[in-house]
Amino acid sequence: MKIIILVACVNLMAWQSFSQSVNWASLKSDNKHIVHVTTGFDYGLVYGLGYSHKIKSKMPILLDVSYSFPSGGQLLDDFKTKIGGQARLCNIRNFQFSASIHGIYRQHENTLVRMQNFGSEMTGVIGYYKPKWFVAGEVGFDKAIVTHFKHSENFKNDFPNTQDGWYEPSTGGNFHYGIQTGYSFKNSDLTLTIGKFNTQDFKTTPLIPYYFQLGYNYKFKQTKNK
Repeated sequence: MKIIILVACVNLMAWQSFSQSVNWASLKSDNKHIVHVTTGFDYGLVYGLGYSHKIKSKMPILLDVSYSFPSGGQLLDDFKTKIGGQARLCNIRNFQFSASIHGIYRQHENTLVRMQNFGSEMTGVIGYYKPKWFVAGEVGFDKAIVTHFKHSENFKNDFPNTQDGWYEPSTGGNFHYGIQTGYSFKNSDLTLTIGKFNTQDFKTTPLIPYYFQLGYNYKFKQTKNK
């Protein structure tokens, strides 16, 4: 049973959605709202939508919410939602460092089991940023904290002692590391992220341990009431 849970968690964690790339150098003080649209390959074809709100502070800070889902016949079976924020912590001669932290709720369902998971994701990004372009490296960690299993009747018939409920496997985490780049024009950014991920024990990896993500950001100003 422990092996089944471990394999299921690895499959759940193999599908990730990574922090939206942001060109901090092109982000103007009045760009209060950013809409994100993404697509890419992450153990399958994945689509995503997101929104960021720039709060008023000396340090550039974005509050984020996003929703992503893999392609398939039943789109609502699998999904991932994130809420959190990211901030630019350091800026020295166009070299900038930012960090993000998000809470995660995701679901994965197949013919054997439905898994609902709460977790967290932390990412650090350092790179060279100009108003028209940027290139940066990223390192992050995605942790599955607790997972609820709801097994199918067919599964329970084969394994009568199976119990539904919450599990806290110690191996539910992935490191990811890669490169971000992008081009900015007017109120928009086109971004590309490529990278690789490993499980936290560095002993097991998915069949295809690489990912890439294409993104589009549209930035617009705070509207004022007359």
